[in-house]
Amino acid sequence: MEEIILQILDALRRGETVDDRALVKLVHAQARRAGGDKRAFAKRRLLPFYQRVKREEPDRWARWGITPELEEGLIKVLRMKPRRSASGVATITVITKPWPCSGSCIFCPSDVRMPKSYLADEPACARAEQACFDPYLQVSARLTALSQMGHATDKIELIVLGGTWSDYPVEYQIWFMRELFRALNDDATVGESGSSARVGSSDESGAASVSPGASAAPASFDPAAAPALLDPVATEAVQREVTDGHLSYNQAIVQLYGTSTAWQEAARVQTATMDELEREQRRNETALHRVVGLVIETRPDAITPEALVAIRRMGATKIQMGVQSVDQRVLDANGRGIRVAQIERAFSLLRLFGFKIHAHFMVNLLGSTPEADRLDYQRFVAELAFQPDEVKLYPCALIESSRLRGRYEAGEWRPYTEDELVGVLIDDVLATPAYCRVSRMIRDFSSGDIMAGNKKPNLRQMVESRLRARSEQTGERVQEIRFREIATSEVDVRALRLEVVPYETPATSERFLQWVTPEGRIAGFLRLSLPKAAAVEALASELRAAGCESPVRPGEAMIREVHVYGMAARVGEEGGAAQHHGLGRKLVERACELAREAGYERINVISAVGTREYYRHLGFYDHGLYQQCKIRTEGMLHHG
Repeated sequence: MEEIILQILDALRRGETVDDRALVKLVHAQARRAGGDKRAFAKRRLLPFYQRVKREEPDRWARWGITPELEEGLIKVLRMKPRRSASGVATITVITKPWPCSGSCIFCPSDVRMPKSYLADEPACARAEQACFDPYLQVSARLTALSQMGHATDKIELIVLGGTWSDYPVEYQIWFMRELFRALNDDATVGESGSSARVGSSDESGAASVSPGASAAPASFDPAAAPALLDPVATEAVQREVTDGHLSYNQAIVQLYGTSTAWQEAARVQTATMDELEREQRRNETALHRVVGLVIETRPDAITPEALVAIRRMGATKIQMGVQSVDQRVLDANGRGIRVAQIERAFSLLRLFGFKIHAHFMVNLLGSTPEADRLDYQRFVAELAFQPDEVKLYPCALIESSRLRGRYEAGEWRPYTEDELVGVLIDDVLATPAYCRVSRMIRDFSSGDIMAGNKKPNLRQMVESRLRARSEQTGERVQEIRFREIATSEVDVRALRLEVVPYETPATSERFLQWVTPEGRIAGFLRLSLPKAAAVEALASELRAAGCESPVRPGEAMIREVHVYGMAARVGEEGGAAQHHGLGRKLVERACELAREAGYERINVISAVGTREYYRHLGFYDHGLYQQCKIRTEGMLHHG
């Protein structure tokens, strides 16, 4: 592998471009010379090899004569899956432990090894199961993998999935969050940091394993005993009972985990105090891996003012919320157990609290049709009561363990044909406004798990390919954010213009500020909420009745999100990407101007723990659950 690294460096010194095609040629040529399997020289092995040599063999590394500029070029060549940090942030997804679910949706899979609606074959779930759902170890595995793939990990978005967050005991929630922050603060990358004593080794995928007695800090279980946590024969038998409809998911969870001594022992130490969590949060403000976004998953009927106060204290900045449909008939047919009015209330509360709203929405649900799906989605993205910031737009897929199987076998549900499905998704994307991002179009289900429905992992590429062809013919333009992102592209900052897209909701007046290129591509954006006085007072009254103080007050605007695109660069590094031209600061300054013009005296920002320092430099000060700045007539932000 050294020979390949040296050849790449020679090419870079000559000013040549080494793209994936050129790298493949180098790998194949080296494999022929070595008389071995080309997989031994695969791209995914090259960067870990380079990192190991730099770390463990400094003399050998020094002989390669690598300058900082050369190293930057080399890592760019060797980086795996560059889109993962193209948004400017590296993402780590973690999964909570299996737990009874407050819902009973007919389309949800019931894999008893996982939280409701998740399958053990999904990548994040497989990593979680390997770590026995320990949050510290899950973060360690992903930090290691991201580092080995060449991604900067200074700015991290944590995504906590696993069903309805508020279904879990509060003590578990606090412990889980504390461990996430602690892993990042400890720099728990396998083989990269002496502080990660809890972590022993990793396999080729970067998944962490722990040796008996390796933990230098409290652990929720002994990972060496992981195979004994559940009897695989008993688990398979219980799963069959669930799949055949003889046991509910919740009954199975109680039967499997409630009688497991290992799981009960683990649960006894899965507890922490808010003081402990807040201590780790303060550490993270200046840590190597800072949390710049924290996402939790819940249901609309679990959104209450009291719940949002607690979630915000834990550091959350975005809520993933399962909406699925805003057609009450479809919700009822699919066993959702919620009312459209509850969805509307959840949206208003989330906006007043400043959260970014990432909704799950589904097509091809029981009782719907392609045309009904189009109308449902158009209502969802256009009506004042909804208008999400981000959407996971999923087609319903039939999984054997879901209750939908019986309706399918009875002929009451059928999957859309490929043309029907792609047609609906094309129209949905075209209906999506400029302030909304369609983040995903498929679940991470393997094709082997899907009995009926879309099995193509490139569904989004199919949709976007047909969208481009249709746009060329009809002139229709895609406005949704992801389609327009500059991603890893360079941008001429001088050509950018700042646009403001206004829209109304029942609780707020919204302003979506976006930096766009002459071609309409997006280089950055800010979400500004201007809360309506009546909605703020109603929230305060409701919290007073519950014995709580409202975290927001009249006369306060709210910045819900600031995002500037470009390949994630390490904290303190300069770069040519959009993030390094002061675009974020200019967005905040313009938001302050708009808030002042609308009559607001102060502006809050729902900052993540790892962005507190950034906002302090802009003149914001810590203020309850947020950071706040007084809006001045001149000099909108402090320049200290």
